[in-house]
Amino acid sequence: MNVTQQKKIFELQHITNTGEILEFDGVPGFDVYNCSQPFIFNEEWYMYGRVEKRSEWMNSHVRLFKKRSELQWSLVNNAMIYQLEDPYITKIKNHIVLGGTHVQVKQENFLGAYYGYFYYGQELDNLKYFTTGPRNMKDIRIVELKDGRIGIFSRPRDTALIKKYGSESLIGFIVVDSLEELTAETIYQAPILPNLFENGEWGGVNQAYLLDSGKIGVIGHRAYKNGDQKVYTVISFVLDPITRQIDNYKIIATRKSFPKGPAKRSHLQDCCFPSGITIEKGKCILYSGLGDCNEGIVEIPYPFKNDGSIC
Repeated sequence: MNVTQQKKIFELQHITNTGEILEFDGVPGFDVYNCSQPFIFNEEWYMYGRVEKRSEWMNSHVRLFKKRSELQWSLVNNAMIYQLEDPYITKIKNHIVLGGTHVQVKQENFLGAYYGYFYYGQELDNLKYFTTGPRNMKDIRIVELKDGRIGIFSRPRDTALIKKYGSESLIGFIVVDSLEELTAETIYQAPILPNLFENGEWGGVNQAYLLDSGKIGVIGHRAYKNGDQKVYTVISFVLDPITRQIDNYKIIATRKSFPKGPAKRSHLQDCCFPSGITIEKGKCILYSGLGDCNEGIVEIPYPFKNDGSIC
């Protein structure tokens, strides 16, 4: 069943528009969206957000925000500013790893190339750059495995992939021994995970979690075009890093899961770009960018049921 059919069934079976939109203080005149998942540091909740004016494109910065209430987040004024898009964060061997997409612009509004940049450290105000992903590859994600090795999800994009897989943007996966092996060459060589997308669809991993079963819980996006509209749905699945078997693959949210709101461009009105999930007071909360101009939250059933809890 293709994603269009699955989306229709999901929206018929689930109550829609039940989520809420987050508010961000300290950046007047700018949108905050496509954030990292929230995380705890020194017993406080933080989140990195993509900050950009509604009228601009390819001029994003990533800034740090601190939680004030369920829906309100405030800018951390003295924190580092990163020239990135779509941040994500994880922990590897007690180090914070921050990743995001760095866009190179040849001229105003003319894309040159983009790369995944990675920073790490043990203090939020002292994260240091350490590696770059392959040219024109977004949404590279890493996760520490039960045996201490590191799983890497890639997102190759190439028109040549259409002939073999029916999609120009797919998901790859490879395991390495340490962060020192997180190089463009290694990421590029990650074997493709097959059968995730039908012809004309594409997608990627947004956040990966080690489960106590040793498997990896994945929150990602699955997208397609509907006329001139881009449609991004939020998906989850579970990957066995040893056998590479994928289970429990499903849609867990669409744009209709959140309140109606604006979009940066008219063709992005039906887009969700997930940040990840948190377990708060026994509830599973999904965070997601909406229409490239807002960040929303919605309570969902825990997506990895029967496959393990997040470590």
